[in-house]
Amino acid sequence: MRTELTDTTSSKVNRALLEARRAIGSPTMGLVLTLLVVTDEENAYDAVRAASEASHEHPCRIIAVINRTSRGPHKLRATRLDAELKVGTDAGTGEIVMLRLHGELTGQAGSVVLPLLLPDAPVVAWWPAGAPAAPARDSLGALAQRRITDAQAASDPVAELDVRAAAYQPGDTDLAWTRLTPWRALLAAALDQKPLPVTGARVESEPDNPSSELLARWLEDRLGVPAARVASEGPVITRVVLETAAGEISVDRPGGVLATLALPGSPDRKVALKIRSGAELMAEELRRLDADEIYGAALRRRPLQTGLCA
Repeated sequence: MRTELTDTTSSKVNRALLEARRAIGSPTMGLVLTLLVVTDEENAYDAVRAASEASHEHPCRIIAVINRTSRGPHKLRATRLDAELKVGTDAGTGEIVMLRLHGELTGQAGSVVLPLLLPDAPVVAWWPAGAPAAPARDSLGALAQRRITDAQAASDPVAELDVRAAAYQPGDTDLAWTRLTPWRALLAAALDQKPLPVTGARVESEPDNPSSELLARWLEDRLGVPAARVASEGPVITRVVLETAAGEISVDRPGGVLATLALPGSPDRKVALKIRSGAELMAEELRRLDADEIYGAALRRRPLQTGLCA
């Protein structure tokens, strides 16, 4: 069921949601959290679609907060709230509320959203692009237990990590870190199979990739050895090498789908290591609502070796 409201208020949106649930015969939806998607009109469609796909694993109320900037010669900025509601089959397994804020209302997003949060349910805020420098101090970020950004969307992705580190608060995370989960699991499993002292590391990736920088910092933090950053043609991270006295432990993924795991004294093995979609990344992030201390430590780690080598 789809409902559109023009020049409305938060209380009217709440009533419309209740009426829509009653109309489809489901006054309670069994929703487990509220997901705030803070975006602009350009990125709204893809972001809401990814959130909706993730809701199949985590039924939630998705609230997309879209700040509308006026265009044209007169730039009229009438303060107004427009809403689009989707409930039932139109919204996957949850509810979707699209809020378009006009005029001075763009600076009061927290007050607009607060009445629409699910009672007694955790709140997650996600900025697909254009995240604030300090998410925890943002009016919407302050409502959330978990705050998700994406350094990859910044104009200077690696420098964005330093911005995130400076303002880090428990509950912050970044999709650049989420993309590393399969890499970190595979490298940890490799060291479990070959528990050898690591003397150095090397991360090869396309330039300006924040995930590769986070991976290098994580290796330096956990292993206490310098990790060289080496530029490759991509896509994204292509190879990680751990140096040991017995030889190299390496994960080589030149094509972005299958990787080759090489261990000293063992035959090479093919392992699946695909580049995951935004919906898969969001589904993973919504599985945990506690602070990710490992991410915080890696993010704030001062690199032992900076820059990319050719």
